[in-house]
Amino acid sequence: MTWRFAIVLEPAAPDDSRTDFTAGFREIDPSAPALSVGELSTQRGDGIFESIGVVDGHAQEVQAHLERLAHSARLCDLPIPHLEQWRQAVAVAASHCPPVGEGVIKLILSRGVEHGPAPTAWVTAAQAPDNTRVREDGIRVVTLDRGYSLDTPGRAPWLLLGAKTLSYAVNMAAIREAKRRGADDAIFVTSDGFVLEAPTASLVLRSGDRFVTPSPNAGILHGTTQLSLFDHLADIGHETAYETIPAATLAQADAAWLLSSVRLAAPITAIDGVELPVDRELTASINAYLLSPRD
Repeated sequence: MTWRFAIVLEPAAPDDSRTDFTAGFREIDPSAPALSVGELSTQRGDGIFESIGVVDGHAQEVQAHLERLAHSARLCDLPIPHLEQWRQAVAVAASHCPPVGEGVIKLILSRGVEHGPAPTAWVTAAQAPDNTRVREDGIRVVTLDRGYSLDTPGRAPWLLLGAKTLSYAVNMAAIREAKRRGADDAIFVTSDGFVLEAPTASLVLRSGDRFVTPSPNAGILHGTTQLSLFDHLADIGHETAYETIPAATLAQADAAWLLSSVRLAAPITAIDGVELPVDRELTASINAYLLSPRD
């Protein structure tokens, strides 16, 4: 049986001195209409969001997600979220998740109603899809041109590269194109031939005992799951690094994964039709770590 939960909150100013914000949370029916027709999140995708994995009722990596929400807000000229208010909203949502199983909590902050006085904010919780198969069997990916060069983010900050915005039409189109090409997912590359990220995930490559992810200086969304995994790998003695990775070298990796908060670690079995080794034992170990309680 599937389950869902939703609350609306009135965004507090960053300097609000209250310690308890729960009285301002309003539970709503997640299956009922809730947004105005003038809401800019639906009209223009003008807003930001975060997806937080939930394991056995525990919301994972909450602080990292809240910090990234604030980072996206700064890039998009949105009011900076009051992190304690949002933390309490996450706690309320998590308390409505079942004590066993996986879920996802979404934080959404939009510019609000067109010409309106304030932003709109809400938090939802829902059952996560069953990702057992992709975690165990892996995924095939293709590379797709993202349409800009490696130095574009620095020259054109108005493109909001590196912000987790609600404007996900391109990301979804990329996944559909990957499936048209007989793959499960995509890896974006720059027009001058460097690796970026997947439409909804971070990329991690292993070469020997060394784990590498593309440097975030090219407008890459810094992955919370990737950050947590790198901390874990460093703790157990592995070398980790952020590098500018030529797309031509992708298939030379000893192993590769796409990482996200809900799917967790999906091993890559092929890139552009070239088979890639899959380290099943290491993948199982990584996912066991990612399924453990993490704050």
